Amino acid sequence: MFKHILVPTDGSPLSSDTVKRAIAFAKETSAKITFFFAKPDYPVAFYGEGALIDPTTPDKFAEMADQQAREILAAHESAAKAEGVVCGSVSSVSDIPYEAIIAAAEAASADLIFMASHGRRGFSGLLLGSETQKVLTHSKIPVLVYR
Repeated sequence: MFKHILVPTDGSPLSSDTVKRAIAFAKETSAKITFFFAKPDYPVAFYGEGALIDPTTPDKFAEMADQQAREILAAHESAAKAEGVVCGSVSSVSDIPYEAIIAAAEAASADLIFMASHGRRGFSGLLLGSETQKVLTHSKIPVLVYR
């Protein structure tokens, strides 16, 4: 059975529900969990010959993304440990979450990716396809999709 599960999370309610189910699944199968959070890269939008200036500096943006990742991942680790599930967490900066999820699973030597059926991408996600669909399409590691 599965021994090491990567659980991508974005802090959304659906993602948090998925984390709860992943913890229960890991407990049932005696698997370890690695929680993963893909931090967004600093947004710079270009229009014509100039750039739209964001008042947040790249360093401040990175600090805020790091803080968000720490808070979300710490909450999930605490929940897993309360259930006796061995766990860890990792985050990385990426504007292409599905690639970051697959890379994190490979780096952790996970044998399963356990993820929500939809991400936080909103309407643009409907047009471009969900991150879950992209992980399903590109991953060589099995993916369990929780609805």
